[in-house]
Amino acid sequence: MKNSNLKKKKRRIVLVIAAAAVFSVFLYGALFAAPVTLPKVEIGITPAKTPKDVAATIQILLLLSILTLAPAILVLMTSFTRIIIVLSFLRQALGSQQIPPNQILIGLALFMTFYLMRPVGVEIYEKAWTPYLNNEITLEESIKTALKPVRQFMFKQTREKDLALFIFLSKSERPKTQVDVPTGVLVPAFIISELKTAFTVGFLIYIPFLIIDMVVASTLMSMGMLMLPPVMISLPFKILLFILVDGWHLISRALIISF
Repeated sequence: MKNSNLKKKKRRIVLVIAAAAVFSVFLYGALFAAPVTLPKVEIGITPAKTPKDVAATIQILLLLSILTLAPAILVLMTSFTRIIIVLSFLRQALGSQQIPPNQILIGLALFMTFYLMRPVGVEIYEKAWTPYLNNEITLEESIKTALKPVRQFMFKQTREKDLALFIFLSKSERPKTQVDVPTGVLVPAFIISELKTAFTVGFLIYIPFLIIDMVVASTLMSMGMLMLPPVMISLPFKILLFILVDGWHLISRALIISF
């Protein structure tokens, strides 16, 4: 009896599977019976017939070049450098290995950069990008107008000492005003100024965590527990201290105010 019941169940299962397969075939045929037309995409090069065509081609090449340099512009000409270095110092000071992960730190640094650079982006959009789209200014005028707020931001964060260094190394004349400073001189001066500021902030972050490491290490030595790594004991205390002082709030506030 049991064998006959098992055979009947197997037959039912096979019939159900077969019916589902037949139904799916008919459904597929009904859905895709009508011919599907796909768009045709063509990429080609044709000779320019008018000067406007040549100008448009040059503009496209310039825009593609700017897009290629966009990652470097985002990293080196904004607040991203200082933020990501300070966050990396914080993780090293905590001694928490890969926590938070690199993706989290980079994402946080990017969104803080977007927040800080938003006024600059709005000014570029309103004074450079929108007039260019409306054919009110040329591409060269648009680029010059877009560089003004970026240069103003970099000048505020650049030390005169670093700026004087690169002016001297470039063997150019001493500029009378900020307008006379070439962008090629301003960018490296801004970068090393940001690096110095970031390392200064990182050093200040290290101090309280270093004190905890020293206290734990001396305590373990006085107790004769030389084989126990001090990092394993100090890590929970450092994390607890960071939580009690609301560390992420303090670090974010300090970074934003520093600009």
